[in-house]
Amino acid sequence: MIAQFTLRLIVGISFMWIVMPRKEVTCGFFRIQMMVALGLSVLTTLTMGLDAVPLPSGEPLLSVFRLRLLMGVTAAIAYVGSVVWTLARRKPGDLAVYLVFFLSTICLSSLVASSESLATFDGWVILLSELSTALILGAAMTGMLLGHWYLTAPTMSIKPLSTMTVWFGVAAGIRLLISSVAWFLFSPEFASSTEVVWLALRWIAGILGPLIVFVMTWRILKYQNTQSATGVLFVGVILTFLGELSALLLYRSLGIPL
Repeated sequence: MIAQFTLRLIVGISFMWIVMPRKEVTCGFFRIQMMVALGLSVLTTLTMGLDAVPLPSGEPLLSVFRLRLLMGVTAAIAYVGSVVWTLARRKPGDLAVYLVFFLSTICLSSLVASSESLATFDGWVILLSELSTALILGAAMTGMLLGHWYLTAPTMSIKPLSTMTVWFGVAAGIRLLISSVAWFLFSPEFASSTEVVWLALRWIAGILGPLIVFVMTWRILKYQNTQSATGVLFVGVILTFLGELSALLLYRSLGIPL
């Protein structure tokens, strides 16, 4: 479960690097982000294969050994990326951004999908649910960390933080849509009150909470108040983590991507 969750974070964070206006963000931010990706990649490599991820059918697309190998390469690229961003070499840094996203996305997709599952609609729903989870986790975390970066670079344009806030709202909307589709598609039956509690956390903290946080942050940024917006985004990170961890527990228990 640890490897699956950290992989989601790497995919989501690296995607946010791609869609944000990088030219308007100082290089030091990406140096730190690469170090975060490095730590997460190492943790993923060490915990990969310690627990099995439930699949709708068939065998994973890649073996545990190959997944560990790819994550090792991802960690190495993240380390090199931290060096080139330290040297303010943006073109090699951009290449590292795309490579981290590409490799981590392959690993995450291979972890939850098989050739048999991708031939079915249910399998695609599970895969899209996984990617949408990565999207909302990455938007929340990157937005919050970017907001803190304004304490270091107070003269930086507010556009990057506004962009991350919009992506956070988009991610919350996509997550709501896919979770709703999964609910009607799989019609889950809960065997215990614990699963009901997880479900409540999943919807209240993981979907409704982020949507409220998005609206609040967007309104605050109209007044150019990055510190208050960052505080609200920090709440969004907590809510998102609670919701997605609850969803992951439900997925492990029921095999349904809620």
